[in-house]
Amino acid sequence: MRMETDDETLAQAAASGDRQAFAALVGRHYDRIHGLAYRLTGQRAEAQDLAQDICAALPAKLMAFRGEARFTTWLYRVVVNAAHDRRRRHASHSRAAEGWGDWELARRDDMATQAEALDWLTTAMQRLSHELRDTVALVLGEDLTQAQAGEVLGVSEGTVAWRMSEVKKRLRAMAAEEAR
Repeated sequence: MRMETDDETLAQAAASGDRQAFAALVGRHYDRIHGLAYRLTGQRAEAQDLAQDICAALPAKLMAFRGEARFTTWLYRVVVNAAHDRRRRHASHSRAAEGWGDWELARRDDMATQAEALDWLTTAMQRLSHELRDTVALVLGEDLTQAQAGEVLGVSEGTVAWRMSEVKKRLRAMAAEEAR
């Protein structure tokens, strides 16, 4: 019965709360909604998000459907308007993000510098002996005291202190060597 019912009748019924009519409309037109959304956005993921947003908002929008135009014409307008709204939202978010300007650039530079330093340290740590790496991992990475690290490693607190001193000395030497 629903397959033979025209879109306009289904839209009126769906606007009145008929869930089966709504399901029939969405089932009948989802590919059309998604296809147009894809052509308007040019990206599959964006089109899927847009189509889902439209379907979620459709029950409320159907109340504004007056039947003056064919349902598909009205539906195309809904999709186009939703795509325009999404573009405007993205544009205003982009403008808002640009407002951070110098602060954002400085933050990104700082993050890049930190990532570079971490990469260097990770590579340099690989050049240390297992004992020194284990010690650093516990003291600096896990924030254990030297006594706690000594307990885990089965060595004295003094040995852990010596190892940490040795790590600093070797890392300085590696940095100096690379600076040349």
